[in-house]
Amino acid sequence: MSFWPTTEHWSVAIPERTNHYICPSLEKDGFVLLTPFEGDIPVEEWESLEYFDWKSGGDTNFAPLASADGELECRGFWDKGKPDKDAMWTVNAEKAPTLRRYVDSIGANFGRVRIIKLEPATHEEALRSFHRDDNNRLNPEGEGWVLRTWVELTDDPDSYMLLMDLDENRLPDPSTERRVPLPKNSRFVVDTQRLWHVVVHRHAHPRYALITSVESSPQFEQWIQSQVPALV
Repeated sequence: MSFWPTTEHWSVAIPERTNHYICPSLEKDGFVLLTPFEGDIPVEEWESLEYFDWKSGGDTNFAPLASADGELECRGFWDKGKPDKDAMWTVNAEKAPTLRRYVDSIGANFGRVRIIKLEPATHEEALRSFHRDDNNRLNPEGEGWVLRTWVELTDDPDSYMLLMDLDENRLPDPSTERRVPLPKNSRFVVDTQRLWHVVVHRHAHPRYALITSVESSPQFEQWIQSQVPALV
């Protein structure tokens, strides 16, 4: 029988919304697709970094570019008594100037900035890591809701991020399934605290991507609007 989360899954206890400002672009669907990244990102900016064996959403390793206090570690910011924002750059960021400039160019308060290295997985294998993120632990009420944004660094057009909204039991609702393809330079923003998500990586090589936690703000909403594809 295929795996499916139950009400005992740890994600069920995470609130899908609290009293925080969220970018209007994310209100309806919980995610928004952006135009592809323009320009070249040297492969050394992700291959030369120091990675840690940190499991999240499958067989993964992470290279921290920004952390709670600038240390090379993958732990949640709450372990340092702070929400997932007001990050500090690590020494890894010195090896990734293009990616650092990109994050700075967003113009919003950011938290964890990491490169994910994800090993291949079938749909069924990936589904076992289906989850929601605890992005807003310790986030003061009235401030901005923390979202996550991606830039795909390797070309994986047959891979996809699987997204589902909640049903009445806070479990994944299959009727809301969306699949976001992951070709090189593709970008998107996801409310990963609201949506169940996991990446199905259907290639023989590892998938690399930049993941950035970003605080919702009017400035971030303006940035999103400037990055969405133009209507034809």
